[in-house]
Amino acid sequence: MLSDSDLGAIWLTLRLATVTTLLLLLIGTPIAWWLARTRSWAKGPVGALVALPIVLPPSVIGFYLLLAMGPNGPIGHFTQAVGLGMLPFTFSGLVVASTFYSMPFVVQPIQNAFEAIGERPLEVAATLRASPFDTFLSVVLPLAKPGFLTATILGFAHTVGEFGVVLMIGGNIPDKTRVVSVQIYDHVEALEYTDAHWLAAIMVVFSFAVLLMLYLFNPSGRRK
Repeated sequence: MLSDSDLGAIWLTLRLATVTTLLLLLIGTPIAWWLARTRSWAKGPVGALVALPIVLPPSVIGFYLLLAMGPNGPIGHFTQAVGLGMLPFTFSGLVVASTFYSMPFVVQPIQNAFEAIGERPLEVAATLRASPFDTFLSVVLPLAKPGFLTATILGFAHTVGEFGVVLMIGGNIPDKTRVVSVQIYDHVEALEYTDAHWLAAIMVVFSFAVLLMLYLFNPSGRRK
């Protein structure tokens, strides 16, 4: 049913989605906390920047990321200066691009969960002389658990379904940058419709399972 190249694309896609989701949770949590708590004038521009991938075409995002990570771009200059080489057409480049592209699908659910907590639990923790770090670990994180669950599922699923961005940044290198969506495109381009059907069916089942998990294990997030 699945060739070695299909299995390689599936494994690469799962690895990319896992690494990207973990990185997004690390980066997105402080951003979401700041957006939920700040009253700074910069909240609007930062929030718009985080949400930008929702409205921009993936090819536009991929094009500008390719320029930024290229030999003449700021990211490219930095990676070359520290000895990392060039990021385009590498797995690391896919991770950077996927992190930016899936950012709103992780930051926004966590931000909504933080905002839903309100001030009262934080005030109670402060009266008990809990430090800000203790308050965050013992009060905020448990109360925001549904938001983190939603963010994890959406971030992982969105990364798995990427096409335009990963094609622009990673190209089509077997076992290195060729993810499932690109593999399906290759099958269709080569008129290998049976192989394309198998991979596409796997993606449909995966997408349904993701939404089912979101509805079954996070009913409060579903109602909101």
